[in-house]
Amino acid sequence: MDRVQVSIRAGDGGNGMSSFRHEKFVDRGGPDGGDGGKGGDVVFVASRNQNTLAKFRYQKQLSATSGTAGSKRKRHGKNGDDLIVNVPVGTAIANSQGEVVADLTVDGQVEILALGGRGGFGNAHFTSSIRQAPVVAEKGEKGEAIDAVLELKMIADVGLVGLPNAGKSTLLSTISNAQPDIADYPFTTLTPNLGVVDVGNNNSLLFADIPGLIEGASQGKGLGDEFLRHVERTAVLLHLVDIYNDNIADAYKTIQAELNAYKVDLTKRPQIVVLNKIDGLDPKFVKQKMAALRRVVPSRTKLFAISSKSGEGVDKLLYELKSIVELVRVREQPKKVLPVIKLTEDITWHVTPCEEGFVVTGQKIERFAARTDFGNQAGVERLRDIMGKMGIMRELERKGAKPGQKIIIGQKSGQEIEY
Repeated sequence: MDRVQVSIRAGDGGNGMSSFRHEKFVDRGGPDGGDGGKGGDVVFVASRNQNTLAKFRYQKQLSATSGTAGSKRKRHGKNGDDLIVNVPVGTAIANSQGEVVADLTVDGQVEILALGGRGGFGNAHFTSSIRQAPVVAEKGEKGEAIDAVLELKMIADVGLVGLPNAGKSTLLSTISNAQPDIADYPFTTLTPNLGVVDVGNNNSLLFADIPGLIEGASQGKGLGDEFLRHVERTAVLLHLVDIYNDNIADAYKTIQAELNAYKVDLTKRPQIVVLNKIDGLDPKFVKQKMAALRRVVPSRTKLFAISSKSGEGVDKLLYELKSIVELVRVREQPKKVLPVIKLTEDITWHVTPCEEGFVVTGQKIERFAARTDFGNQAGVERLRDIMGKMGIMRELERKGAKPGQKIIIGQKSGQEIEY
């Protein structure tokens, strides 16, 4: 399981409470309604202890708990618990528009995907020298909710690609302790396999064996391009070509065409082309095949001839791969950038005429409206005061708003007051 769809929902904030202290021998105890608790966040954590997204196959709803309401005696509601979601290193998370909102590439990396709603203020929060007995209490904010696609892309140093039966799995089993299925029929490998390969005394490379591609794989033929995502992050591609192919050049071109047709042009990745299965063959025949391959392989791409089964030529290939991987990883190191300080909330607003009256939009005013209890007249009057201080009421007057007209706050909220 390397691609799943889930619904992510943070917890709602708890409502604030409107109450007054009633206690024997305490005259005019005053407002004592507590604030609501904050809703829990949904937090994704990259973990090297995970290697599949299989647990999300039946767990499509990822929800944090909501905060509880405030209570008397200024008691704060309990905050909702965060939901910690462990995913494999290499998981990319995209929203319903296809935009990547998080890319977890490092073990222990933490990303908050949905923020919990803020708890509403109780009436004790609104006391002042001129407002000594407020009856206003806010509702808790809704937690953020998104529909997301989780996509696992293996983080390997070397990606093995080639036509079916090119010897990819045999090579992986020879140079590592991986034990992929090996047989003399096409599509023996049905899932990507990983293998750690020691190169020298203190170095190792992570290889990813990708199921064989055929012509038209980018359009879904054969095993399709479902597994090409696993070579998106590799530092170098190792393209294996079977020396027994009737037309070496066409075999090479077929795979290159599919790499090019993928949504990310993988032909731009560093690549080494390897002529495989040379054991027991006449050296002159091998040279002829190498020459035929060189005519279609770019001059910048290095060519090797090896035998996956016997190990002939493999050591030299591994050291060349190691040097390329080191160069690529150095180039990929993130550059230090200065932090950019941004406003956390957009304070702009807009007033637009409509059939019923006027529509007021804007992040800040819509958040205030969402926390307002429209069944409480004092709460509605507070919202009017806020709109007056922000200049919205003056803009409504300038645009010809008449008493009794509807003022709708937010395009989709359905919250409205009368002018």
